[in-house]
Amino acid sequence: METSKTHSSESMSRDLSELMKEATKEVHEQAENTPFMMNFQKGQVSLHEFKLVATSLYFIYSALEEESERNKDNPVYAPVYFPAELHRKAALEQDLEYFYGRNWKEEITCPEATQKYVERLHYIGKSHPELLVAHAYTRYLGDLSGGQVLKKIAQKALQLPSTGEGVAFFTFDGVSNATKFKQLYRSRMNALEMDLATKKRVLEEAKKAFLLNIQVFEALQELVSKGQENGHPVLKAELRTRNINKSYEHGSAPGKESERINRRHTDMMPITPLVRWILALSFLAMTVAVGLFVM
Repeated sequence: METSKTHSSESMSRDLSELMKEATKEVHEQAENTPFMMNFQKGQVSLHEFKLVATSLYFIYSALEEESERNKDNPVYAPVYFPAELHRKAALEQDLEYFYGRNWKEEITCPEATQKYVERLHYIGKSHPELLVAHAYTRYLGDLSGGQVLKKIAQKALQLPSTGEGVAFFTFDGVSNATKFKQLYRSRMNALEMDLATKKRVLEEAKKAFLLNIQVFEALQELVSKGQENGHPVLKAELRTRNINKSYEHGSAPGKESERINRRHTDMMPITPLVRWILALSFLAMTVAVGLFVM
C-alpha cells in the first residue's frame, strides 16, 4: 500500500497541464465520435444553430469572466488571468449584435442546461476559486486552438464575411502567436502552488466540466431525433434573409427576392422552443469537444 501511495504521489507531481490533458483523454475520444461533431466538420451547420450557440456561449463566458475578475488577485487563479488576451464576452456581444441587431439582449434567453453551468461557475468562483483554473483552461485554450478550425468552417458554411463579422468569438486579437501563448499559459498554470489533494480536485473539475457538455449533448441528440420523427423539422435559417432584413432596417425597401424568401420561410413549420435549445446546447458540446481535442 505504501508503494501505491508513493507511485500516486510521484504521478501527481507532474505538470498540471500534462495531468489535465491525460485526465480528459477519454472524453476527447468520446467527443470525436459524436454525429454532430462529424456533421459540423463537414460544414453541415445552419445559421440558426450558430446563433443559438453564440447565445449559450455568451452566458457561459459572462459567468466565467465575472468570476475571473472576482479572483484576479487571488494567488490560486491570478497567474492565469489574461483578460486582454483571452476574455470572450465582448467578442460574443459583437457577434450577437451582428446576428440579432442592436436589441440583441431582448432577443436571447438562457436555457436551463446552460444556466446550470453558469451556476456552477459562480459557485466555484465564490467558494472554491482554485477550481476555476480547470474551467478557464478547458474553455480558453480549447477555443484558442479548435476555435480556429470552427471559424473557417463557419465562415464557409454560412457564407459569412471574410472580414470577420459574426465570428469575433474565434478571433483573438490579443494573441499574436497562439502556440507561444499556450506555452506561456501552461507554464503559468503549472507554477500554481497546489498540494496533491487540490490537484486531484482540479482534475476532477476539468473532467466534470467536459463530461457535463458531452452528457447534455448525448441526451439532447436523442431528443432532436425524436423531435424530427414526430414531425418537428429543423428550420434552416438563411444568411441572405438576415442581410435583406438588415438592409430594410436602414431604409432600403425589400424587393421581390426578399418577399419570395420570407414567403417560403412562412410556409415552413416553425421550430419549437424546445428544439431551439436542444440544438444550441448540442452545438455547444461540439465546440468544446473540437477545442479540447487539439489543445
